[in-house]
Amino acid sequence: MIRPLVAAVAVLSSLVAVGAAQAAPKIAPPKAADWRTPAAQDVVVIDTNKGRVILELIPEVAPGHVARFQELTREGVYDARTFFRVIDRFMAQTGDPDDTGEGGTKKPNLKAEFTFRRDAATPFVAAAAPAGTEVGLLKSLPVVSQAWSWAEVTSDKKVSAWGTYCPGVVGEARDEAVDSANSQFFLMRQPYPSLDKRYTAFGRVLVGLDVVRAIKTGEPVEKPQDRMIKVRLLADIPPAERPTVRVVDPASPWFKAEIARKRAARGADFSVCDLDLAVDVR
Repeated sequence: MIRPLVAAVAVLSSLVAVGAAQAAPKIAPPKAADWRTPAAQDVVVIDTNKGRVILELIPEVAPGHVARFQELTREGVYDARTFFRVIDRFMAQTGDPDDTGEGGTKKPNLKAEFTFRRDAATPFVAAAAPAGTEVGLLKSLPVVSQAWSWAEVTSDKKVSAWGTYCPGVVGEARDEAVDSANSQFFLMRQPYPSLDKRYTAFGRVLVGLDVVRAIKTGEPVEKPQDRMIKVRLLADIPPAERPTVRVVDPASPWFKAEIARKRAARGADFSVCDLDLAVDVR
């Protein structure tokens, strides 16, 4: 999961402090060069009745879905929308203008973006290479990819990759038709990799996973009261009230050391969902 900076550093410190007898040194916090600042148009601030959730959209993996989300946010479509379908160890679904789970906008449905093609310039940072694949992060999004060596034999010199459904990942809802996504989306409460390559993943919760997990459950939710009160792009929030958001760069030395620590701690059980990405919001 992604944790705020203070919590993330505390968790990392606990991993190495295995006992007073071993007296392992504390892990230093990220340095200034270890941080990146997401583009303001790709950061979404969702104020709910349960608290604030901040997302990062990842246009590199699903440009059509990101553009639609930005468009609907700016049109106010997501304001006051309820969480109408929430499953405890799964996800929380919202974004229906009718708040029924059956509605959508009058805009054309979206073409599925279950996978994307990455090249040498894609800012993907590999954390492990299980069974001929690579797993890692593209900005804040956990990603599974074909091994980069396959680029040598592909016509476009790229490989296929896709977002994997770890906690906090943002996915687009659809019906049985592949290209039927419109406005509804869901926020993952827990990992659920069976959704991979079946639903478009296009972002991740930076802050507020605890808020997502506090939303009332139900399939559908009986008399849903939990809702998104106001949804805004960071770029559109007046400067006087706009939070500053920084995320540790997965390509930074600090995070590469975190990958090594987590892999050592988890051993054969390591998953890309185990990686904690420090976030600083002020």
